[in-house]
Amino acid sequence: MLKYVVRRIIESIPTLIGISIITFILMHLVPGNPALVMLGSHATQANIAALDHQLGLDKPVYVQYLLWAWQLLHGNLGTSFSTNQPVTQMVWQALPHTLSIVGISTVLAYVIAIVQGIYQAKNKGSIADNTVTSVGYFLYSMPIYWLGNLFIIWFAIALPIFPPGGISDPGQSMNFVVWFSHMSLPVIALTLVTVAFWGRFMRQSVIDTLVQDYIRTARAKGLSERVVLYRHAFRNSLLPLITLFGFSFGGLLAGALFTEQVFNYPGMGLLFWQAALHRDYPTVLGTTMIIGITVILGNLLADLLYAVADPRIRYN
Repeated sequence: MLKYVVRRIIESIPTLIGISIITFILMHLVPGNPALVMLGSHATQANIAALDHQLGLDKPVYVQYLLWAWQLLHGNLGTSFSTNQPVTQMVWQALPHTLSIVGISTVLAYVIAIVQGIYQAKNKGSIADNTVTSVGYFLYSMPIYWLGNLFIIWFAIALPIFPPGGISDPGQSMNFVVWFSHMSLPVIALTLVTVAFWGRFMRQSVIDTLVQDYIRTARAKGLSERVVLYRHAFRNSLLPLITLFGFSFGGLLAGALFTEQVFNYPGMGLLFWQAALHRDYPTVLGTTMIIGITVILGNLLADLLYAVADPRIRYN
């Protein structure tokens, strides 16, 4: 198992290099000069040229990339153009917030999707099954930023149950209740969109598993339907959902990016948005690399969960 993990990590290095190169090129293709954004529209050409030289933007693109990559090899993500703070420090401040809403949303979505899928599979074709399916399609078709704005209108303005955004109110001390209340709407929005997609897969997976030969054999032995479902069918039904987790982890982070922007939640997504608006190349590159690493780790975790769900799977 350890050899497999090490091999997967080594194999991911070219992927990360490719992500960094593509992101670096795309950032330089976007119209706009970071120096002009920082100095304002009334800046003189001399001032812009001086700041370009100070930031190293007057060097060829490949030289800029190599200098940045050399810093990265030494654990340094560079210095933000807009805040003049180390990008590493900014990332470590924002990353726990993103992991909080993504982690909680993932756990909730998994639990709800499993319960929903089993219930729908047991009651396939019923009114309840069709109703849950229709609601799922409706939620999945909703863009996360639109659903987030609806939640703010409904539950923060019309019915002021939750705060509209941020992680605390001005002058309010941070504690668990404050943290939980500010995180509730982003988590609910991200969970609903995710479970609408995963629930459909879990439903079909359970249905497909229940017609397998070993399930018919278990029923022929006189085992109760509850034992057949939860002891024999449940674990094998999880395999497609585990696969989906690996492929969807990047989508969850992308959803968090839009969710954080809507709710002004100070995580990696909001940090990325603000950096992109200010043409803050080091911060955009730093956040992209961290997100790329988390996606790769998410896929690796999904592979390892296969062995937990199915003892027949072994990695060498």
